Amino acid sequence: MDKLVIEGGKPLSGTIRIHGAKNAALPILAASMLAEEAVTIRNVPRLLDIEVMLHILQDLGCKTNQTDDQVTVDSSKAFSSHVPEHLMRQMRSSVFLMGPLLARFGEVEVYQPGGCAIGERKIDLHLRGLQALGAELRETGSRIVCTAKQLVGAEIILDFPSVGATENIMLAAVLAKGRTTIVGAAREPEIQDLQRFLNEMGGQVRGAGTDTIIIDGVPSLSGCEFDIIPDRIVTGTVMVAAAATRGSVTLEGTQPGHLTSLIHVLRRAGVHIEVENGIMRVGASARPRAVDRVVTSPYPAFPTDLQAQLMILLSLADGVSVVKETVFEGRFKHVEELCRMGANIRLDLNTAFIRGVPKLYGSTVEATDLRAGAALVIAGLAAHGTTIVEHVHHIDRGYDRIEGMFASLGADIVRLPYESIAASANR
Repeated sequence: MDKLVIEGGKPLSGTIRIHGAKNAALPILAASMLAEEAVTIRNVPRLLDIEVMLHILQDLGCKTNQTDDQVTVDSSKAFSSHVPEHLMRQMRSSVFLMGPLLARFGEVEVYQPGGCAIGERKIDLHLRGLQALGAELRETGSRIVCTAKQLVGAEIILDFPSVGATENIMLAAVLAKGRTTIVGAAREPEIQDLQRFLNEMGGQVRGAGTDTIIIDGVPSLSGCEFDIIPDRIVTGTVMVAAAATRGSVTLEGTQPGHLTSLIHVLRRAGVHIEVENGIMRVGASARPRAVDRVVTSPYPAFPTDLQAQLMILLSLADGVSVVKETVFEGRFKHVEELCRMGANIRLDLNTAFIRGVPKLYGSTVEATDLRAGAALVIAGLAAHGTTIVEHVHHIDRGYDRIEGMFASLGADIVRLPYESIAASANR
């Protein structure tokens, strides 16, 4: 597997444009199955997860074409509602296809999805939502089959504001008969983007961004052209990296309103942030201050997907910071790797107590999941000496060539392809 080699200690500097949001693009690609004509989607990042989703769509009979950041999907000749198990296990977001395939074909056959090992992420809420719309469910081991002669709108109350369940219900209900109301819906910007896409195709969806979404089913959806929102997690990752390396970075093509919780925490830590017309300037020239309490929670609270990255900055802060993780119980796997670099972190169940140190030191560390991997890259950028980050394939699921992104800001970071590593080992 590829590795990243980082010579740390260089402040990041320069200007960067943020690529499209993975977590918006994946459900929107799944939604393309609902259109009777081709759809063109722009600002789609080149990521491993996007590649897997396109492979699944092709396996279902869709024609796809990707050029730079533009993807065209023509599902008019799609013939299958069976998502192959080997592809589902590569990516959790493949579960988004349940709603569209059920709505289009009246049946769908899938398997328990894969993805990052960050804790238990059951799809019970997805299944209950589809059952509320009239689907019949059969489970055999990891195999799940849903059938429905006619999906019918219903009021669906979510016990937890699950992003995936909210989106899957929207994708099924848009072609259902009558009105569907989702109470307790997730409010993330990516859900708002999915609503915009469905409505561009002729859907009647409103309320995204609030805890109640109303979908009035329509008979069919047509093709459209659409631009994906910028990736708020990639934006946040670069912001934290700029602060951790005591650099100065300008980020273009952003939506600062999607990151108010992070901006608030970074300013508490002493990071200088300017916001103007989709452009953010982030800089830090001194050691950050500790932040007494950060709690991850569903949007608009502090995102769990930026918890690991923020912990790098707090590991270098003056004083003791406290981070509580309330979304995924397995989201502290980066802590052990970070401590190998000199961090002083103590865990107590779902809470991390971080006593800041003046310096981190380069080491060989392992990316255990997508966001932990990105955090370790930031640690390597800020550390003294050489850091080697292994299992880079996790990072490639959510960052478009992360080494190129940071190299463009002056970082000394290179990728060693697996072939090069294997050849060196055999000499």
